[in-house]
Order: sequence, then structure tokens, then C-alpha cells
Amino acid sequence: MPLHCWSSAAYAIPLPDGHRFPMAKYALLREGVLAAGLVAPEHLHNPPRAELDDLLRVHTADYVQQITDGTLPAAEQRRIGLPWSPEFVERAWRVVRGTIEASEAAMDHGIAMNLAGGTHHAFPHRGEGFCTFNDVAVAVRRLQHLGRIRRAVIIDLDVHQGNGTHACFADDPSVFTFSMHGAKNFPFHKVPGSLDVELEDGAGDDGYLALLDEHLPRVLHAARADLVVYLAGADPHEGDRLGRLKLTFDGLRRRDAMVLQASREIGLPVCITIAGGYGREVHDTVAVHLGTVAVAASFVGGSGSRVTSWNPAASSIRAGLE
Repeated sequence: MPLHCWSSAAYAIPLPDGHRFPMAKYALLREGVLAAGLVAPEHLHNPPRAELDDLLRVHTADYVQQITDGTLPAAEQRRIGLPWSPEFVERAWRVVRGTIEASEAAMDHGIAMNLAGGTHHAFPHRGEGFCTFNDVAVAVRRLQHLGRIRRAVIIDLDVHQGNGTHACFADDPSVFTFSMHGAKNFPFHKVPGSLDVELEDGAGDDGYLALLDEHLPRVLHAARADLVVYLAGADPHEGDRLGRLKLTFDGLRRRDAMVLQASREIGLPVCITIAGGYGREVHDTVAVHLGTVAVAASFVGGSGSRVTSWNPAASSIRAGLE
């Protein structure tokens, strides 16, 4: 069974010289998955714009309108961190649709991936931290609206807490939000989720993976979900400018395999988004994302965690889920 992914030339937009957002990673990732044969060209889909009704299940009408027509107050646009342009609007709408379609494909095929998304700092009424619309929240609400799922679990392993996602699902027992993130990193005002695990600066592979192995069983049991949405951030990597953690390429691939293996063991489909990544070298960030695609492709192909050195048989995840 092939891995289906979503990508678009519209995911990358022009930015001012010296801007710190690594916009080049989207084209490089698209080229990389094709060059490596991880995704066949016919299974790399170009999403159209999201539908307005889908956005309005999460975001306020005023906010959507201000983003779309460029009337968001200047201070709020600066808070997002990306300058307004028609390309900015097209990107925001299409990224959401990419995650919508990937989530629907995950329900059909077990695993699917948007080669963007994970815009977890977007609140219903505002954005921040390079996040405009909350693609994960919109995708979950659409699937609930269509009756395809009742409950979802968000596994957010970006280095930054998904404060916007937590706000979108606050006081909603149908969505379990789990975040493992830097305690002293952005956002400095955290919004409580269902379970937050905070990491000290400098955490490396062993400590990080031990914590993930400890918490995944309780998360999946408590969530009683019909779908996992996994934010596979590249920014815990040791080469990330904003991450302040020390995970290696191998450690991050082991992380991805742990999430997919734990989900597989209880029969849950997984929609993956790439979330953040701000490597000192953009190719390091792309390499992390390519590793995630490779792990996902191995699970879709039936080989499971073969691509990593992590041994699920020795993990507490298996014992915790039996």
C-alpha cells in the first residue's frame, strides 16, 4: 500500500531578505521525497483551497475575513510573523486543505501525511508564531462534523507547546491534546492541554525517548480516540536554531517509529503534519522531515520499525497497551 502525501508550490511564498522562517524547506522536502522514491508522483497530491465552512468550525468569521482581505491589524500580522500578501493567503488556505485531505486519507489507508501543517499556535481569533489557521483543529472538526470520528488525540512533538491547538479544544473531552515541549521555550504563556510534558534545555535522545515511552500508553488509553494527528516537529533536533534540545537524526526517527508503532498496536489511523523546524542548515531540517516520511512509508509498506534501531518489543508501550 502506498503512502499518500500532500504538497503544493503554494506552500512556499516570497519573504523579505533575511527572514528567519525557512520557507525553502517545502520545495526541498517535496523534491526529496520524490528523489528518494518515498512517495510516487501520483501519490503526491496538490490540495486546493480549504472550504470556508471548514475554517469557520474553528476560527471566527472576523478573523478569517481579515486574513483573507488583508485588513488584520498590523500588530496582529506581526504577531503571526509573516507579511501579508495574496500568496500568504493562498498558502494559509491550502495548508489547511492539505491536512484535511491527509486526515481523510489516513482514515482510509491507515497513515497519510501533509508535507506542511502543524500550525499549532493559531487560535480561533488570532495567529502567532508563523501560524495563521489551525489546520489540525480544522481537520478534526471536519471529520467530527462528517461523522467519520467521534474522538481524536493530538500528539504534538514539536519543541514548542501547541498553545493554539489547546485553546481550540479547551474543555472539549472529545479531543485529547498531548504535548512534549521545551519548558523554557516559546510560547512563554502556555495554555494547558490534556497532558503537557515539559523538557529542560539540552534534553537528548535517551531522556526524551524514555519520557515518550512512559507517556504514550496513558495518552492513547485516556484518549479513546478514533484518529491520531501527529505533529512531527523537526525542531527538537540538535542543529535547530530555536529548539534548545539535543535529539539526533536517529533519535527523531526512533521517536516517529514509537508514535506509529503505538498507534498501530491499537489500530488507530495516523495523520502526520511536519510542524516546525528551524535548522542552522535548512538541509538538516529537511533531513529530519524526510526521516519522518521514510518511517511513515515503512509502516504503510508493512515493515514497521525496521528503519530504526528502536525495538518495540522491548518498549513499555506494548505492555501498557495490552
